[in-house]
Amino acid sequence: MKNDAKMVLLLTSLILMVGVVMIYSSSSVYAYQRYGDSMHLIKRHFLFLCIGFVSAIFFLKIHYRDLARSSKMILALFIVLLLLLLVPGVGVEAGGARRWMRIFGIGFQPSEGIKIAIIIYLADFASRKRYLMGDLVKGFIPPVSLILLSSGLILLQPDMGTSISVLFIGFVLLFISGVKLRHIAGTIVPVIPIMAAAIIWKPYRLRRIAVFLDPWRDSSGAGFQLVQSFIALGSGGVTGVGLGQSKQKLFYLPEAHTDFIFSIIGEELGFLGSVSLVAFFAALIFFIFRIGMRMNERFSSLVVMGIGVMVAFEVLVNMGVSTGLLPTKGLPLPFVSYGGSSLFFHLIAIAIVLNFSRQCEERV
Repeated sequence: MKNDAKMVLLLTSLILMVGVVMIYSSSSVYAYQRYGDSMHLIKRHFLFLCIGFVSAIFFLKIHYRDLARSSKMILALFIVLLLLLLVPGVGVEAGGARRWMRIFGIGFQPSEGIKIAIIIYLADFASRKRYLMGDLVKGFIPPVSLILLSSGLILLQPDMGTSISVLFIGFVLLFISGVKLRHIAGTIVPVIPIMAAAIIWKPYRLRRIAVFLDPWRDSSGAGFQLVQSFIALGSGGVTGVGLGQSKQKLFYLPEAHTDFIFSIIGEELGFLGSVSLVAFFAALIFFIFRIGMRMNERFSSLVVMGIGVMVAFEVLVNMGVSTGLLPTKGLPLPFVSYGGSSLFFHLIAIAIVLNFSRQCEERV
């Protein structure tokens, strides 16, 4: 398991380095035009990296039992933060969504943290009640209620992508924990019409579905972003147009340094660069899951596998959106996209994986 942990550390470092290079490449022109400093966003990214690394050190040292004992408090904290976002004057509104709050002048997105909070809580619940997980009333309803509450609060921001992410992570982890599939299906069935209503309620979500089915029908309107993503990926060819040489980042492709950074990678580094990054992520997810499956302590195992599910889901959705395989959702590419909250909590997640792997080694 020690070798697996080394591979997780190495792969995370490689992906982080790709992120640093590509954030600067994709954001420098935008940053100069908006802030008068081409280094503005990459400086902030390094600030987020430093904050994330300092926080990761704490989670590298915390004992798994202490984290388990704190699971309810951690989840309660993030639920309170999500509720506070709905209070005018507390939540910061941007782009029609109220997803952020300011802490010491830095934007903070609680929905990124609640994914890890949900994982820790479910792992603790399932480890304490492992023989009751098949019971509807005692093993399923309590945790699923908190999953639905968290997802619903995120949907109110509104942030449908992260809301679905919380549902997916929660239900997969419950299934891994031993919850009966029919109980999960019985919850998902009524959730589907709620999600459908949420799509109908917001016309822009309907447009996203229509664009996903045929982006070229409105290539200069609703389909503009996806069409520009296709152009970026297609322009890259096998080897790419060259690092820093992207044309789509010149105000053609919106969110080039955040949600659609994979498209810029495809343009500048080509098919080979894109496939290499996919391989890095695939290997990272593989080693995270292998660490989790090899652990002989239930709480630690479930936390690590939950983190693996989280990273895998976000990578698949982000790359799926960039390539037109999935409708547009605002999920960043872990460790690569610009975004302080995402980077902060993913670094903490990896620190937990490495910490639990070390503690498991020490117990053997």
